[in-house]
Amino acid sequence: RPGLLDYKIAYGTGDTVEGPAMDALDCERAIAQGRAIVKGLPGNVLLLGEMGIGNTSAASLLMARLTGLPIADCTGAGTGLDDAGLQRKVAVLAQVLERHAAVHDPLHALEVFGGFEMATMLGAVLQAAEERRVVVVDGFITTAVVMVAHALQPLVLQRCVFAHRSGEHGHSLMLHHLGAKPLLDVGMRLGEGSGAALAWPLLQSACLVLAEMASFASAGVSESTVA
Repeated sequence: RPGLLDYKIAYGTGDTVEGPAMDALDCERAIAQGRAIVKGLPGNVLLLGEMGIGNTSAASLLMARLTGLPIADCTGAGTGLDDAGLQRKVAVLAQVLERHAAVHDPLHALEVFGGFEMATMLGAVLQAAEERRVVVVDGFITTAVVMVAHALQPLVLQRCVFAHRSGEHGHSLMLHHLGAKPLLDVGMRLGEGSGAALAWPLLQSACLVLAEMASFASAGVSESTVA
């Protein structure tokens, strides 16, 4: 389709119960591709979004390792697990964390726990921040990527606007860890950039108010006439 960029690294990442999700070279390739995509984009804003099955697990693992919080506090139902399924998910993720107990460096953690789409987004976030673009962060997955970016380059947060608080369990704690205040809190959990797209008109409106709204002086209004 017009505008679709094919940057496939491989047909899926590895099983983190058995080993790292990706090797260092593939992670570096994905990050470099994310940077290259942003370099080729016009404008001064980057809206983040993702699609995937299982990437709430990757985000939960990154969150637990980078914050030190219990994996149960970082894990939610994802695409709709019942209670038994959620318990199984937490147990598997706890096994993964134990398997990779020595991994604490943020970039190494991304290699071990993350996905190609997350590494690509990391490159995009770092490049956009370096170019002083505004980065509009979507939900749980994209915030996990920004958490890695923040661990590597803390000033990245100066360029980020957090679109919304996801309904996914753990996102509130993730935002609190980053000291981030989301624009919206309407129970969304779809991902796929939907929250960033919904918040975009708010940012446009804020810019118009700052740039074009009349002041009392320019409108000829004296303070004595204001109720």
